[in-house]
Amino acid sequence: MGTETLQHIALFDKCKSFTRAREVQAAGLYPYFKPISRSEDTVVVIEGRDRIMMGSNNYLGLTHHPEVLAAAQQALARYGSGCTGSRFLNGTLDLHEQLELELAEFFGKESCLVFSTGYQANLGLISGLVGRGDVVFLDKLDHASIVDGAKMSHGETVRFNHGDMAGLERKIQRVESKTGTMVIVDGVYSMEGDIADIPAILKVTQKYGAALAIDDAHSVGVLGPKGDGTAAHFNLVDEVDLIVGTFSKSLASIGGFAAGSENVIHYLKHHSRPLIFTAALPPANTAGVLAALHVMQREPERRDQLWANARRLQDGLRGLGFDIGPTTTPIIPVLIGPLERTFLFWRRLFDAGIFTNPVVPPAVPPSQCRLRTSLMATHTDRQIDTALESFARLGKELGVI
Repeated sequence: MGTETLQHIALFDKCKSFTRAREVQAAGLYPYFKPISRSEDTVVVIEGRDRIMMGSNNYLGLTHHPEVLAAAQQALARYGSGCTGSRFLNGTLDLHEQLELELAEFFGKESCLVFSTGYQANLGLISGLVGRGDVVFLDKLDHASIVDGAKMSHGETVRFNHGDMAGLERKIQRVESKTGTMVIVDGVYSMEGDIADIPAILKVTQKYGAALAIDDAHSVGVLGPKGDGTAAHFNLVDEVDLIVGTFSKSLASIGGFAAGSENVIHYLKHHSRPLIFTAALPPANTAGVLAALHVMQREPERRDQLWANARRLQDGLRGLGFDIGPTTTPIIPVLIGPLERTFLFWRRLFDAGIFTNPVVPPAVPPSQCRLRTSLMATHTDRQIDTALESFARLGKELGVI
């Protein structure tokens, strides 16, 4: 006899009443958890068919680079498949320390700490530094990992409207002097594609003695003279206190990092629970990141091609009459409107061999659902033009343009 016949478990009521996703699945429009059976850089195989991948964060196209793959394979043979312990105890490799040294130098900081995921990097940075009596300020469009890191801390969280510097200053000036204060923002916002106004934010943080942290998840390899992120893009590396990011985008692997002054990173090593209480980044991933970092620095033409591709798609979509918002980066959201039309547009594109990411509530307001596209350096002109042709045809058929 099942337990549900013996007792009523109120905790699971929400699970039984959650039917929206099953309804979308029944309609054949469900866009999530699509298994990829093979990947060949800009083309993936899903449900037995080739699709042009227009939804990946593989900005520099390094996930299939032979040097990255060879480094991962060599590390796998030398160190095994995993570290089987935390960085704090038995899980630190010489590869981790080499990567931390190279990342610190690359981002112009004294020290760096590698985490097992980019999500954990934000959790560990914020919860490790923001304690009781401290205050952390978040842009309302900051990534969920930042929001969750603030929730995990014992400090107070204050959110300000996206890009509203006057609003940030009004809120921060209410904090008592000598209170520990942090402002953390995305360098590039993942759903809009716009760049944070770091010079304006710095004026506020420096005026009120707040630390400034930038989540450069979507900036590494994209912004900066060397692909070294948002602070470098604005020539403000020395003024920005902390840079945090991920390896799962331009660096073609998984993992994350936080870079800053030596004493702050030393403190995090001993107070960051998401670092201390999880297994270390596996050897193959660590070696792959190191190789990708080297290729990125040695082949700046990849970044040049990424921006050329981004401009081609941006200009093409705007020329067709699509609303792509304020994006100035390779993240290009296409505003569709209502949820049902967005799922239908996604499905029609998918059937045409184009993979995009639908963004719906609660990530955006119900009337502002969109398809998020992102470019790789390795997309060809023909692939971009094929996507534009499909967008043009379906945009007219579905009444979006």
